[in-house]
Amino acid sequence: MASQLLRTAARAGAGIRGSMATTTARGFQTSAVLRQEVVAAPVRKPVGAFRGGLFGFLLGATSSGAGMYYYVIDEYRVSNQLLTEDIYALQSAVQRIEGYVRTLEDKVDAKRR
Repeated sequence: MASQLLRTAARAGAGIRGSMATTTARGFQTSAVLRQEVVAAPVRKPVGAFRGGLFGFLLGATSSGAGMYYYVIDEYRVSNQLLTEDIYALQSAVQRIEGYVRTLEDKVDAKRR
């Protein structure tokens, strides 16, 4: 509404001043972007070097610790499997030797009689 009043007043003044004033007179305009309220960006508190370094250290230590934990668990599982296989192999060897010793004892007992 105010812009219409200013345009009307500018046209009336231009008619009084002459034809030269009408070419130099400008209307009052605003765009929708200019009429919007300016929203200030939230102020971020900068992360200091000490806090950033401490956070980075803790993040790195935690991630490397987790990686090491899974590596050690995997190695432990593999070594347990190898140990179990060795125990089974030793058990079968002992049973075979026990069988040989029994056959020898039976042969010795058969000769004594």
